[in-house]
Amino acid sequence: MRARTLPHSRLRSGGGTRTARRTHRAVVVATVVALGAGLLAGCADDGKDEDGSSSDSGGGGKTKITLGLFGTAGFEESGLYKEYENLHPDIDIQQTVVERNENYYPALLNHLTTGSGLQDIQMVEVGNIAEIVGTQSDKLLDLSKYGKESDYLPWKWNQGTTSGGQTIALGTDVGPMAICYRKDLFEAAGLPTDRAEVGKLWTGSWDKFVDAGNQYKKKAPKGTTFLDSPGGLLQAILSSEKDRFYDASGEVIYKTNPAVKDAFDLTAKAAEDGLIGNQTQFQPAWDTTIANSKFAAMSCPPWMLGYIKGKSKPESAGKWEIAQAPKSGNWGGSFLSVPKNGKNAEEAAKLAAWLTAPEQQAKLFAVQGSFPSTPAAYDSAAVKDAKNDMTGDAPIGTIFAEAAKNIPVQTIGPKDQIIQQGLTDNGVILVTQGKSASEAWKNAVKTIDNALDK
Repeated sequence: MRARTLPHSRLRSGGGTRTARRTHRAVVVATVVALGAGLLAGCADDGKDEDGSSSDSGGGGKTKITLGLFGTAGFEESGLYKEYENLHPDIDIQQTVVERNENYYPALLNHLTTGSGLQDIQMVEVGNIAEIVGTQSDKLLDLSKYGKESDYLPWKWNQGTTSGGQTIALGTDVGPMAICYRKDLFEAAGLPTDRAEVGKLWTGSWDKFVDAGNQYKKKAPKGTTFLDSPGGLLQAILSSEKDRFYDASGEVIYKTNPAVKDAFDLTAKAAEDGLIGNQTQFQPAWDTTIANSKFAAMSCPPWMLGYIKGKSKPESAGKWEIAQAPKSGNWGGSFLSVPKNGKNAEEAAKLAAWLTAPEQQAKLFAVQGSFPSTPAAYDSAAVKDAKNDMTGDAPIGTIFAEAAKNIPVQTIGPKDQIIQQGLTDNGVILVTQGKSASEAWKNAVKTIDNALDK
């Protein structure tokens, strides 16, 4: 199966799922929007040339390779940099981290356009990969002779590949979707708690999933809802659809695609029925609902387990479980690209390929929870034996691997994130605030179309 990545068409803020941590090798760039995209990189004295690009020498005459990242990629935290440096004593690796992609990505586009200020390796978020492939591929090295296509999920490899066959980005993680749920709340509401039995409640149908929510509501513990947020449900449904916002020719079809409208209406109906909390994900108020156990289930890619753990009280450990989603989908994932004009492009390409190889992706999952885009890693002990404090003995690696193998091949457009955010933050969230589904849809469409016309 192969994903189709569209060229730039007519034409965000993504789901910020990772938090940056300061380390002795990282320069964490403050997320100050007022600085402007062009000022976000090269603002620290870390050995860069005056134009912000990396210098070719590290300490002690070593070749320095710099990475521009957003969030917490986990390469350093998992010890991968140190391992690579031990294998290659002449290499010195340094990273620059911007906390959120919505601050990182505009700067990356600016630097690619001007040809200055780029790091030797630049991370690209999956929601931006179509635009990079469609408009910036001439600035980036073809990595097909460094990475092995057979190592990666076919659709993931293809997302970083141009129509002419140049692979300008190697996949890091993917976000296969599952459902995380609270066993104690399900039991209190009279629902099954065994993951296999829970999965049977909604196998193959998001309508059945919402029906399970109505069952939960009948005996729901006081003050709780079935789901955490409208955005989470809408994201999950749309991530499982083959066709979403663009067609194969690059035309925007979100307004006329029945799958999008059906997903919106089903989410709105669940909100109208009181099955969903009225919070926006990744905001402080939403964090509080996690800490106080105010909902019973949520859409759950692998990285969400880390978020749940970080926001939960200690007594919640082991009370969560995980089941297959009604349909497999993908939420999240990134890529590594190598600008052509880097002083150390050859060495950077070798490092990018090594960091995204199956062995390293398995190690990263064990430490970071970033699920591999390389199927060979799924048979490793790091994935098969993976456990999480919140979900106890649940075989999370096996569950996510099964979902990853069944993710549909989707057409990815350059402004997918703008459309998704508009449908969520300017659409379905309004239904939890008293607007009708029709009013919410009209508002979302107006917001999205205005953004796409800019």
